[in-house]
Amino acid sequence: MRVLPDLIENNRKWVASVNETDPDFFNKLSQGQSPEFLWIGCADSRVPANEILGLMPGEVFVHRNIANVVVHSDFNCQSVIEYAVSALKVKHIIVCGHYGCGGVKAASQNHHVGLIDNWLRHIRDVRRKHDEVLLKIEDENERFNRLCELNVIEQTLHVCHSTVVQEAWENGQPLSVNGWIYGIGDGLLKDLNVTIAEPTEIADAYRVAVNRTA
Repeated sequence: MRVLPDLIENNRKWVASVNETDPDFFNKLSQGQSPEFLWIGCADSRVPANEILGLMPGEVFVHRNIANVVVHSDFNCQSVIEYAVSALKVKHIIVCGHYGCGGVKAASQNHHVGLIDNWLRHIRDVRRKHDEVLLKIEDENERFNRLCELNVIEQTLHVCHSTVVQEAWENGQPLSVNGWIYGIGDGLLKDLNVTIAEPTEIADAYRVAVNRTA
C-alpha cells in the first residue's frame, strides 16, 4: 500500500508543471548546484525559503532549526556554513527569523518546556542581554516582536564571528551576511539593517541594528 499518495501525486503535477516551462530543468539541476545564497532560517513550516524568495530549486542553500539559532558548538549548522562558503562559494548569507516564532515565544517565558529548553537557552541569553531594552516596551506583542528581531541580529553576529566566514573575508572572498525577518501575517520580508561584508563593519552594523527604533 502506498503511503501519502496525495503527496506523491502533488509531486507528479509539480514535475509536469516545471517540465512544461523548462523541459531541460531537471537535467540541468542534476549537473550540480551553484547557489549564491545561504538561508539560515527557522524550521517553522510556514517559512519556506525558496517560496518566500521566489527562487527555484538549486538557487538557495538552506539550513533550518528551531528559531534560526547559530552557535559555534552546533556542528550541523557550522558544517552547512562551511560547505556553503568554502565549497559552493555563496555570495550572501541570510539569517531570517519570523514574527510569531514559537521558539522565541517559549524562550520569553520562564516555565519548563522539555528537551528543547537546552536549545532555547541560547535565545534566553539574547533576552537577558537585551532585557533593559525589552522591558521599556509596554505592549507585550511589540516586545515579543522585538525579541524576534534581536534574536536575528544576535545570530547574524554569530555567523560573522564563525571561523569559516572570518577566513573567507581574510582571503578576499566576496561574502555578505544579512539579517532579515519575515512576517507570516503579510508574507513580507523586512531588512533589519544589519548587513556585513567585512570584519570592520561588524561593530557599526550591530550597533545600528540594535539601537534602531523598534
